[in-house]
Amino acid sequence: MKSRLCHALLSLLILLPAFATPAAAFTYRDKMGRTVTVTTPVKRAVLYETYELLPVTGAWNQMAGLSRYAYSNDLLLAINANRLRRIPDAGSAMDTNAEVLLKLKPDVVLTWTVNPAAVRFLEHKGLTVISVYPESINELYGVMRMQGQLFGQEKRIESAIARMEGLFSLIRKRVAAIPPSQRKTALYLTGKQTRANGRIGVTNDLFNLMGLKNAGNEINERSCDVPLERIISWNPDLVFIWGSARYSAADLKGNPQWRHIRAVKNGAVFKEPKWGTWSPRLAPIALWMASRAYPERFRDIDIDKTIDRFYRDVYGIPYARAKQIEN
Repeated sequence: MKSRLCHALLSLLILLPAFATPAAAFTYRDKMGRTVTVTTPVKRAVLYETYELLPVTGAWNQMAGLSRYAYSNDLLLAINANRLRRIPDAGSAMDTNAEVLLKLKPDVVLTWTVNPAAVRFLEHKGLTVISVYPESINELYGVMRMQGQLFGQEKRIESAIARMEGLFSLIRKRVAAIPPSQRKTALYLTGKQTRANGRIGVTNDLFNLMGLKNAGNEINERSCDVPLERIISWNPDLVFIWGSARYSAADLKGNPQWRHIRAVKNGAVFKEPKWGTWSPRLAPIALWMASRAYPERFRDIDIDKTIDRFYRDVYGIPYARAKQIEN
């Protein structure tokens, strides 16, 4: 009996490598124009950005460290708070510490373009670093697919992209018949009340998808500070506020300096939830924004139920377990 058991275990050990994912070299051109080669599947990674993809890839055991902001992320906490707390805190992309990273011994560090000098310094220290900044929906898909390849989870990523496309397709169909003359103008504000997004970036892509004209279209960059007088001259129909901004929709509505702007007069000022937008959650955010822009075209859709279905399909949890959209 013992002999047969030993023989079976030996056979299993011999067969295990055949079922393991074979190592392969993956090459990626990042947002800084650097060509980075990584051996995949990655065994140890540090994510300073796009950590909302972690529930999609399921690569919890491959995390050597996460951005400090990941530990307060509503989605990660809702899905696996205990496992999240066991992953080391790697600081943030704004104040990257090479000594901390070297101790974590990651195969790859995924960050964003906020600090190019830090990326080059880490590279000089022998760390493999990929820097991202998706500026369109298609670029976001590219970043998602890159993570799928890094962690050997291409099918999971493609499934999430398909669910996102389902919502984007719904939006496109609903707004397609709006004539150009009836399309509304929207302004997207970021960390400051007078910092507007321009025509470069995911927001502009979303506005185009939703049949909206970008009030900041004349700004040929991602975002910039603009005088309030300029915003008044744009006179947008809608104002959307970045979810992490430290001011609310009520702050703008109650500010007498904004009272003559059409969006404020009509109560069409909305603040996004504090969700990651470099993640699948960009799609439900877009649906919510479109339903606020053109409510008559989405009146027959239960937005909360649609978002709940998306959460269950992509993340395996009900929408009620995550932070809700409040307005």
